[in-house]
Amino acid sequence: MAPQVTSRARIRVLLIAALVIAGFTTFLWVRGRRSIVEQPPIKAPGAEQVTSSVSETPPPTSPTVSPALAPAVSSPAPNTPDTLGTPTPENNGPPDTHGGGIAFVPNLIIPVAGVRPDQLRDTFADARSEGRVHDAIDIPAPAGTQVLAAADGEIIKLFQSDRGGTTIYQLSTDKRLVYYYAHLQRYAEGLMAGKFARQGEVIGYVGDTGNAGAGNFHLHFSLAIIADPKRYWEGTNINPYPLLHK
Repeated sequence: MAPQVTSRARIRVLLIAALVIAGFTTFLWVRGRRSIVEQPPIKAPGAEQVTSSVSETPPPTSPTVSPALAPAVSSPAPNTPDTLGTPTPENNGPPDTHGGGIAFVPNLIIPVAGVRPDQLRDTFADARSEGRVHDAIDIPAPAGTQVLAAADGEIIKLFQSDRGGTTIYQLSTDKRLVYYYAHLQRYAEGLMAGKFARQGEVIGYVGDTGNAGAGNFHLHFSLAIIADPKRYWEGTNINPYPLLHK
């Protein structure tokens, strides 16, 4: 019996040793595997420098368009006096009034030499062609009669109008009013835009140019309140008759 017992004991020892060796081997394999997984990747030389350079690069800016390739921007055509030859009425609200009159209108003189107040006729509301309203007064006088500046002010435009004929635009000294003279035969000698005309100064001569009608010699005179001196042909017309008939 002793030899058999010895043989079994030896086999048991060998099995235990094999299990210990297998366990230890498994432990070493697992440890080595974990070490491989956790090891950081190997970077190529200079990789850190490349990454840093990219991260510090500023975002691209909008491309610059060459002036030659840039789309052309068309400027609006400059405004010109209206074809009616008189400032266009606009709804700018009522003028300032005081005692029934317009506070900022200076004392005007009749802009045709030799015409008396009792000779004036109120034609402000008269109808005209194409459904228009006159918005001015006509002052009849012989051809060539002197046309006078109704008030002090700068001559801002000498204009040839289809309807108004030979015309003058004059701006008041406070730049709130424009005086308009139309159907002139001609301008006074030396008259030009930019000249400051004194009240009573000769600025032109009565005629029948434009659509006045041949032989219908008269001065078409209007007065308008304007908001912008640069757009002197746009404004709210006011009746000059009560301002001259006094």
